[in-house]
Amino acid sequence: DPAAFHRSELNVILSLYGRMVAAGEWRDYGISSLREVAVFSVFRRTAENPLYRIEKRPKLRNKQGEYAVIGTEGQVLKRGHDLRTVLRVLERKLIRIVE
Repeated sequence: DPAAFHRSELNVILSLYGRMVAAGEWRDYGISSLREVAVFSVFRRTAENPLYRIEKRPKLRNKQGEYAVIGTEGQVLKRGHDLRTVLRVLERKLIRIVE
């Protein structure tokens, strides 16, 4: 079976996505379910490289954590076991935008 986000995980991601869209930061997203990883990609404009990738790798559940936020250059911005905690790296960007 391919890796996939559960509805509860997507609700958490889409809540942040909606706030980023409202702030004018994000415009589009894509979801991929591959064998080892599920990916939620965020775009500022359609048809460009994703700004961020939110990844779920079930095989890393018992290691460094199955969730990660990956930046444009492929750097891991945050990795961990709790999706909400991992997404805080992006929440902080939203707080700066709103201030």
